[in-house]
Amino acid sequence: MRIDPANPVAPTNIVRRFGMDQVPDHVPPELVRQAGLIYSPEFLADPYTFFPAMHERFPPIFYDVGPFGNAWVLTKHEDALFALRHAEYFSNEDATPFPRDPNNYFYFIPIEIDPPEHRKYRNIVDPVVSPQGVLKLEERIRALANELIDDVIDKGECEFDEVFGRPLPVLVFLDLMGLPRDMCDTFVSWAMALLHSNDRQIMGDTLKTIGDYLTTAIAEKEANPDDGLVSRIVHAEFDGKRISDKEAFGFVTFLFIAGLDTVFATLNNIWLWLARNPERRQEIIDNPDNINAQVEELLRVFSVTFSGRTVAQDVEVRGVQMKKGDKVTSILPACNYDPDVFPNPTVVDFNRPKKIILAFTVGIHSCMGAHLARLEIKIALQEWLKRIPDFKVRPGAETVYRPGGVIGPESVPLVW
Repeated sequence: MRIDPANPVAPTNIVRRFGMDQVPDHVPPELVRQAGLIYSPEFLADPYTFFPAMHERFPPIFYDVGPFGNAWVLTKHEDALFALRHAEYFSNEDATPFPRDPNNYFYFIPIEIDPPEHRKYRNIVDPVVSPQGVLKLEERIRALANELIDDVIDKGECEFDEVFGRPLPVLVFLDLMGLPRDMCDTFVSWAMALLHSNDRQIMGDTLKTIGDYLTTAIAEKEANPDDGLVSRIVHAEFDGKRISDKEAFGFVTFLFIAGLDTVFATLNNIWLWLARNPERRQEIIDNPDNINAQVEELLRVFSVTFSGRTVAQDVEVRGVQMKKGDKVTSILPACNYDPDVFPNPTVVDFNRPKKIILAFTVGIHSCMGAHLARLEIKIALQEWLKRIPDFKVRPGAETVYRPGGVIGPESVPLVW
């Protein structure tokens, strides 16, 4: 679907369907389900038991009906790879659920931009977030990790999510963006409201609050350029022509939202597992040369996001007919538990043969921050386990997950 990011118009060719009375006629009744993804009590009790069980409980492809929208659901690794790699069938237009003012519309860039236009936006930030680019941040990230540990190590306990899981990736991200560290808590509160309220009025109001702030930040970077990503985007040029205001706003807004919650949730998931599995924690400590494989396996087991698309032209996948305009969601955590690709998928195996994991999707729309996320998780494991190798969940603490498109426990209280 060709769109003009510099002159965005709210899509009129895409229909969001909700509920049983809006199941299209071409959907076979035997494939209609109400899976309860992200909102049911069963899912929220333990998402990482729910995800692998999907392969036994549901067809490989089914049509999920729920309060947050109807969509085809893909749980097989092979099917998700196909959808993520074939933009000609699965478009990213309207890929995000965030409500926008139709009279002041913008695209989330680059996630809602299909090839070939997508690449020019990636080129703006690639030098910073490439494998070589993020390695320049290693010393800074390692120093920050130790500063955060310094603040809690002698206390014998902490709210991991508040003192390490959140500030480590978020402060690194704010430095990368060129945004003020002292607004960290405010920014995170906005992200939580946007990603976890599941109320379109709250989401819309929060997005306006974020937009108002970023409009001011963009104007400041226009007047006073620096080395941050906001400034890099605002001053970008394509073929000698300055990026438009709408493009710059959509790009900065998307990065702001995407950078505040995913690594935070991933670290929470990993540390909860580490606290409950001391022998596996020791395995990481005893095999420091295997750290990259350890990170990759933990990312496979604790993927935190899904990936939505809109069918751009009629297509058949695994014998299922999908029609133009249908919504499709790849359940990336379930795909990473596909037993046809990852034998004994619920077992954390740090010596597992290397396969493509879908924690960061794949293809043209693969996550721009994937290399930074891997580095942050690697450093977090190395520095924390070096200094606080023995810890557990605070006795009596309840693990709570809340609905939203990024999956992780709300809190991880630790003692040592």
